[in-house]
Amino acid sequence: MLATHRAIDCARRSTRAVIAAFVALVLHANAHADAPLNYFLQADGPAATPTMHLGWALAALTVVVALIVSVLLVGAIVRRRPPPTARDASHVQGEGGGLHWVWIGTGISSAALFATLAYVLVTLESVASPRREPALTIAVTAYDWWWKIDYARANDGDAGVTTANEIHIPVGEPVKVELRSADVIHAFWVPRLAGKTQTIPGVVNEQWIEADRAGVYRGQCSQFCGAQHAHMAFEVIAEPRAQFDAWYAAQARPHASDTSANVRTGEKLFLDRCAGCHTVRGSDANGAQAPDLTHLNSRRLIAAGVLPNTAANQLDWIQHAQRIKPDALMPSIALSTAEAAALSAYLRTLQ
Repeated sequence: MLATHRAIDCARRSTRAVIAAFVALVLHANAHADAPLNYFLQADGPAATPTMHLGWALAALTVVVALIVSVLLVGAIVRRRPPPTARDASHVQGEGGGLHWVWIGTGISSAALFATLAYVLVTLESVASPRREPALTIAVTAYDWWWKIDYARANDGDAGVTTANEIHIPVGEPVKVELRSADVIHAFWVPRLAGKTQTIPGVVNEQWIEADRAGVYRGQCSQFCGAQHAHMAFEVIAEPRAQFDAWYAAQARPHASDTSANVRTGEKLFLDRCAGCHTVRGSDANGAQAPDLTHLNSRRLIAAGVLPNTAANQLDWIQHAQRIKPDALMPSIALSTAEAAALSAYLRTLQ
């Protein structure tokens, strides 16, 4: 009897632990509903909401199964039987014996699994394409470890816009995203707006995103891609159409040159040391292996989400890139005090 009571108590504790864990998960998610990568209780677009509901359903199913197993375990422990005789064993194995409970359990499990499969397929279909034709198409190319964003030309007179690690979209309008990779397999993921889609070398995958409300939505590479995989983030900034159009028009303009002596010294330094990788439209810098810096200071973050975009952090990144982001293709560049001041002055003109 003592062993039975201990077993029952253990099963009860297991059941309470399952319930407590689920409640803690819900409370934790609710307390961090504004966390950048939260997707369990927070969805802000029609491509993300069905997936969130699917997550709830699967979590609930998991808890129900755990509770049923716990209850059956307690029942099996409580209901003690005498040792079976040969006749009892044959009776259990035949029809009308205990075996029919196995068939009942198998039937219920199979029905639940098929229902879950149907729900998953319906969810996948509901997020496969937007409800209407996308208003905008952007091409996103993943690099180790940053994101290049190219906006398709709206008309023949539009030269298009290229930026890095920051995607602007109009609120309430679907946006088609064409995904490419320049090196290895990455995964494009904005959890509060859409699910994950891989970027594969030599392949163009497509996804769509749409934001129900204005805001800044954190994105992240979710496919392990090397040493700085965790530092390969980006942001999606959803804004009203008028603000998006104004941003786009500003991004399309080339860099406005500055003739002050310190800025010109900094520009020459930039052309000598940085132009092989970076582009600044309107200057002789036309590198293609690193982010376009034409409008550097319009962005919130630098180094693919690692640092806030401030003048001090810009210089820190330039001089200590390999300390901040080891193994990145950006080298640490040694600068004298005068060179750092001149280069910083030039970078501040990249508005």
